[in-house]
Amino acid sequence: MNQENNFHPFEHTPETPLPNLILTHLTSWGYISAIGADQKSYLQGQITCDIVSLAKDQSTFGAHCDAKGKVWSVFRIFQHKNGYAMFQPASAIDAALQALKKYAVFSKIELTQGHDVLLGVMGQDAENYIDHLSDTRGDVRDFEGGTAVKISARRWLVLANESTAQSLIAQFQGEKVAESLWTRFDIEEALPIVTADEQEQHIPQALNLQALGGISFSKGCYTGQEIVARAKYRGTNKRAMYVLKGNIDATLNHEQPLELERSVGDNWRHAGRFLAVYPFSDHTAIGLIILPNNLDEDTRFRIAGSPQTEWMIQPLPYALDDES
Repeated sequence: MNQENNFHPFEHTPETPLPNLILTHLTSWGYISAIGADQKSYLQGQITCDIVSLAKDQSTFGAHCDAKGKVWSVFRIFQHKNGYAMFQPASAIDAALQALKKYAVFSKIELTQGHDVLLGVMGQDAENYIDHLSDTRGDVRDFEGGTAVKISARRWLVLANESTAQSLIAQFQGEKVAESLWTRFDIEEALPIVTADEQEQHIPQALNLQALGGISFSKGCYTGQEIVARAKYRGTNKRAMYVLKGNIDATLNHEQPLELERSVGDNWRHAGRFLAVYPFSDHTAIGLIILPNNLDEDTRFRIAGSPQTEWMIQPLPYALDDES
């Protein structure tokens, strides 16, 4: 799609009011498409969430794990066209698709990387915009040329074919910004982001999937279920995903994953690597990171190699024990 120059960087501080209606092109995101007579039964036996009970106008988080319970992918799944779409970072799709197709030869299902254009609609008028786009209501809506999916109160995902996407962009009356603003919303809403660098590193509970409705503990078997269930019923999971806020050094290379250290007495120890970071124009930032779930709320953190930085854990927008 040749409209990238329509989307400009949006420099702002945490206090800057956001425009009421914002559009972005989600170039670093993608989706796996699942179609075929066995699409529902095959996926039900592979992923952590329950799609048998998922209504046509609903979406849910889910994960696909290896036999050790470590996630290949974390995604939002919903009905799209004649099948399901599993929305996730594009960098994770090649390996995630290969793992998901492992037993597909025995089922009537076609698993491919989807090719529709992904757009993000943000702002307090986002739902009003979608209301005019689609005649249906609900959290997942069909419209001519695509599907709209509610992410949160101020955010919708749009999947559209090339010509429809071009038309939507050309006719959009709000602000058109670079996709990094979408990441700010993901971090503030504490929604997990698993890129290629994080595959097979974490169990679903370490990414807070149990708190987001992404794990069913009452459905049938799926790959890695024993490990996931043990983490719940035996309390074996010792990690969780947190939102942190702090300052950053303007000289750092923010294209590389940032490492964090935490204070232990008078010393500093490696804490982990950010899943995502969003820098503001005033050199403050917010980020998502997986940490031990027994740390004190006042634990101090800093960027590795930057002793002048200081980061603190922020309240999550949901309860971690809100399991389904």
